Amino acid sequence: MQDQNGTVKVRDSAIPEADLMGMIGLLPAAEHARYLAAREVLQRRIRPASIDYWNREEFPHQMLPGLAALGLGELQVDGSSQLFKGLMYFEVARADVSLSALVGIHNELIVGMIDRLGSPAQRERWLPGLRTFQSLGAFALTEPEHGSDIAGGLATSAELIDGEWVIHGAKRWIGSGTIADFALVWARDKADQQIKGFIVETDRPGYSATKIEHKMGLRIMQNAHIRLDGVRVPADNLLPGAVNFAAANELLRDSRAWVGWQAAGIQFGAFDIARDYALERFQFGRPLAKFQLIQLSLAEILGNASASLALMLQFARMQESGTAQMAQAAMVKATTTRLARESVAQGRALLGGNGVTSDYEMAKLFGDAEILYSYEGTYEINSLIVARAMTGLGAFV
Repeated sequence: MQDQNGTVKVRDSAIPEADLMGMIGLLPAAEHARYLAAREVLQRRIRPASIDYWNREEFPHQMLPGLAALGLGELQVDGSSQLFKGLMYFEVARADVSLSALVGIHNELIVGMIDRLGSPAQRERWLPGLRTFQSLGAFALTEPEHGSDIAGGLATSAELIDGEWVIHGAKRWIGSGTIADFALVWARDKADQQIKGFIVETDRPGYSATKIEHKMGLRIMQNAHIRLDGVRVPADNLLPGAVNFAAANELLRDSRAWVGWQAAGIQFGAFDIARDYALERFQFGRPLAKFQLIQLSLAEILGNASASLALMLQFARMQESGTAQMAQAAMVKATTTRLARESVAQGRALLGGNGVTSDYEMAKLFGDAEILYSYEGTYEINSLIVARAMTGLGAFV
């Protein structure tokens, strides 16, 4: 919530920690100290500054050095534990969901893809700049006519002609598509019909990106509609480890999981805002926090948030042990985003009329939660993945 000078009020240190179950304390001492230091910066500096950018649908380029200083550009390759990496996604989302989308996509789908699937030359060319946010990438998979059915319906084509790949097609809802230095484009090779991954520098002739405007949420994230009109890239721009869709599917499993971390983070953010408001807003001569129905809402928001965080902690353990599968990723994504919708809806109602303006932050979270519910696999598709795993029967069509 903002005061009369437009400054966001941040939790008083005397107020009890929202992590009632002590889950963040599971981090080893060194990572826990690093986490707390990052949280201070994210809450004191990033969270208040994000509101104006969200209102204007503008990307805050000047924030990138600060995010890099926290190590957020290299979580995928700096040796951090899965739990620490997830909790950093969680904490960035607690401050601003759009920036957590940037950090998550950057690490899981850009840095991770080049590090795991790229050639030595590609890693040498791109990873140093990516680690410090001096370079940005875009993950270009979804198409205007193909989202949930992208594995079978992907229409963007690539053809090897005279030592160059010639790419035709369109991509939509591509995060950072208008500001990225390159896009990781998934296209179907005309020769063998396999879906493959290509590095496409965004300054190449035939590449164009148009910002998608007037979104209800993730307004800082610069989603784009991309056209690829005969874009030519060298043969070695093909990622050697991305020569079929199975490679993409493994990345998508982990990216679904980080949306779960986002969903847990936005709920803790909603609780922070709701609790602060309830303590400071007076009605009928006493603070809202003294009313039973307000306390009920606060307890339910925190319960949803804590259950979501607990799910993510278990998924992180499964990632560490190498046992995480798509069904578990789909379940945590579907469940945490469903609970996030419920939590921010309760938070918005708790703020009454003030809950519909981003000046009090909750409206910002309300819009962002809707995007989490649908991107990286809709709620319905992820639910069907879970049920297929438990019944052995697919029900997608």
